[in-house]
Amino acid sequence: MTDDNASAAASRGPSVDAGRLWAGGCATAVIAALIAVVGVVVVRGVFDIPMLAPEGEGTWGDASTAWYAATAALAALLATAVLHLLLVTTPQPLRFFGWVVGLATVIAVAAPFTSDAALESEVATGVVTATLGIAIGTLLTSVARSAVRPSARRRPYPPQQGH
Repeated sequence: MTDDNASAAASRGPSVDAGRLWAGGCATAVIAALIAVVGVVVVRGVFDIPMLAPEGEGTWGDASTAWYAATAALAALLATAVLHLLLVTTPQPLRFFGWVVGLATVIAVAAPFTSDAALESEVATGVVTATLGIAIGTLLTSVARSAVRPSARRRPYPPQQGH
């Protein structure tokens, strides 16, 4: 590799193993969907709090349970896309990603409180949603750390000739 090629490679920044990143994103989507289902089962079945559907729907609920799980999986895949974009375009991408996921989680947790549902249902939904946000954020941050290969460090000063 010539000095020009080495310099160009070093200035490009880290490389992202997209396959590894998206495999981790898909695994995170599966976990997010499972968290949603477990949340519904625990909230409805254990605590007997209506969540996402009327009480008469039972522990497993109705189509809204599947919708909640699918939305959780989709959120994880969307977060993976945002993370990929940040990894290839921004300095300190994990810091920005943390803010994006954190703020999106706050919005999602606050949303149930805008409904006319009982307070216990709003709180239960908020807790499950917060768990989803934390899981997606922490899992994808770990995935990103394993999917990024740092570039060669540039020397702060060019090597001196003839010494």
